[in-house]
Amino acid sequence: MPARSFDRSQPWTARRRSGDERVCAAIASRHARTFSLAGRLLPRHKRRAAFAIYATCRVADDLVDQEGPYADGGRRALERFRAAAFRALEAPSDDPILRELATAVSRFSISTSALTELFDGVALDLDHRQPADWPELARYCQAVAGSVGEMTAAVLGTDPPQPANAARVVYLARQLGVAMQLTNILRDIGEDANRGRCYLPADELADFGFGPSDVLNGTAIAGGARWAAFMATQVARARALYAEAMPGIALLAPDAEACGRACAEGYARILDAVEAAGYDTFTRRVSASRLTLLRVAWRAWRGTAGPELDSADLGS
Repeated sequence: MPARSFDRSQPWTARRRSGDERVCAAIASRHARTFSLAGRLLPRHKRRAAFAIYATCRVADDLVDQEGPYADGGRRALERFRAAAFRALEAPSDDPILRELATAVSRFSISTSALTELFDGVALDLDHRQPADWPELARYCQAVAGSVGEMTAAVLGTDPPQPANAARVVYLARQLGVAMQLTNILRDIGEDANRGRCYLPADELADFGFGPSDVLNGTAIAGGARWAAFMATQVARARALYAEAMPGIALLAPDAEACGRACAEGYARILDAVEAAGYDTFTRRVSASRLTLLRVAWRAWRGTAGPELDSADLGS
């Protein structure tokens, strides 16, 4: 790799600490309650990098979600942001989020191919296509969320830091990303439908007597037991993905294990909320309660959280 004209591997300066850091932390706090809370369990330098990754992803996602007459503007804005992100890896940026991202990429050797994959995945929403089946949806989830898992794994680190451990953690972090993205999809069915998007596998919808139009116009919820049965299969798939990913938590660096566990456990609790809502995520946005997330974070910090928590920890 050619030498750069400036060095981002050194700790952040005091001048930037109070500005750039706050920008990314505020975005995480506003839009990602589980991740923001779990991130507080990280040492500061890792927390800053993790929040920089999230803030970058969030800005890209928000640019794509511009609707109606702004769709073309969203495409152009995403292209500009993407170009600016990669420029920031080589020269100082005037964007606080991208300054934080560039420092994180340099300091933690974050894969730029994963960053490319992320932008490519987010761009797919500009020309949304109904997934024909689970493999197609899984590829989308890998692009938009598995990539984030890979980048975040570089920040969290492994113990011991051996290549075999790192490769295993990256694989499991990507699986966790897919689990979390599928959770998002199940939580946001109504919001996505309002944007003209349905991410649910078409062949599996058909197995239960539904078509994409039933999701887009909101009539699928009237299917009652059939809709509940369809959603139950999707929730079970997400839980299986979380279970597959959980062994990777024990391979993380000691100062990152609690964060990884709290993030995975807390996000999985959204599935409980989807079930508690009777699988109606058309007319409401469900979430795990703050009390639930605090309990999960506390147990992760104390080292007592496991792949499954009992019902007493569900909160209200």
